Amino acid sequence: MNLWPRVFLPFAVGYYLSYFLRNANAVIAPVLTRELELSAADLGLLTSTYLLVFGAFQIPLGILLDRYGPRRVEAGLLLIAAAGAALFALGRDLPELAIARGLIGLGVSACLMAAFKGFLQWFPLEKQASLTGAIMAAGGLGALTASVPLELSLPILGWRGAFLALAMATMATAAFIFFSLPAQTAETQGSTLREQLRSVVEIISDRRFWRFAPQAALFSGAFMALQGLWAVPWLMNVSGATRASAAGHLFAMGLAMLACNLGIATLATRLARAGIQPIMLLSGGTGLALACMGVIILDLGPTLLLWAGFALFVSTSTLAYALLAAQFPPALSGRVTTALNLLAFVGAFGLQWGIGLVVDALLAFGLDTAAAYRAAFGVMFLMQAAAYAWFVVEGKRRRQ
Repeated sequence: MNLWPRVFLPFAVGYYLSYFLRNANAVIAPVLTRELELSAADLGLLTSTYLLVFGAFQIPLGILLDRYGPRRVEAGLLLIAAAGAALFALGRDLPELAIARGLIGLGVSACLMAAFKGFLQWFPLEKQASLTGAIMAAGGLGALTASVPLELSLPILGWRGAFLALAMATMATAAFIFFSLPAQTAETQGSTLREQLRSVVEIISDRRFWRFAPQAALFSGAFMALQGLWAVPWLMNVSGATRASAAGHLFAMGLAMLACNLGIATLATRLARAGIQPIMLLSGGTGLALACMGVIILDLGPTLLLWAGFALFVSTSTLAYALLAAQFPPALSGRVTTALNLLAFVGAFGLQWGIGLVVDALLAFGLDTAAAYRAAFGVMFLMQAAAYAWFVVEGKRRRQ
């Protein structure tokens, strides 16, 4: 039986849609701001509600996946995402849209972690690296579609019509996953729920976890916050780009992310044989992403190349999941990855909302819009620099 169309393709479509839904607000943000008279803080809160609910569900998700398997869990949750997309299309004010956005976040929260679990269940170990790169590439395609193509569709569909179409596509994907994936054996393990929760606490209390956690929150989280919302307002208010040009920057970021993930999938093994280990790729990529963000804030280079460079280098952060999981027993790998994913989404939520709060506060103090954005991004940069320094220093301590 060829498992690629029955297993990989449904997971890939699900992750594609999850990335599309995550980033769609970046393109429609100017329209939402105008139609609903939203402030920067309102816009940040609205968009980051997705991230808050998504992240909050990661620990229960890991337990559900272990107990019931990816087929039932992801298909059921995608129905919630479809309902959220439909409610978003019909929303009339900020609370209604925020609730709908939260339902979308809950509904797509399993799309990547369910795929990882499914790949381990149905494919041999030697195929895991290529599958991981391929599924991340599917997410990259979702990010690409949520840039220029979405921008071009808005005059035809409007943002409400676009979300109604996404609701129907998400329902179809839920059915695709449920009816395509092979039947599963029982997933429930011998450990009790209390024992599983205790193991999560032990993971989160482990110093090995906290070497990676700040970096996940402030680099993976920052990428989600910027690609999903704040890149477009920055480009329009600081760099003077049009909305169409800003959407083009998002498209370039999506291409860069796609290139990074495909490169990791095809070259990681060869690089390791040459002495360049994945931890070195993660550390080097994160450092270069930090440098790109610093240059963006100082406005010292071409914006398209800098934003694409940031996306390219920060995408190496996906390596952290496998690197951290390898330091714990295999039976805990699902809970390790969902715990780290929780921190990434906590960071994304905090940055997506926090940038809006800082911008609004500085505008109230009399700063112009561009200066307010530079200051907000500068605070984020300092936090990222501290997280990167901790990652490097802790790595050196562990080698001693």
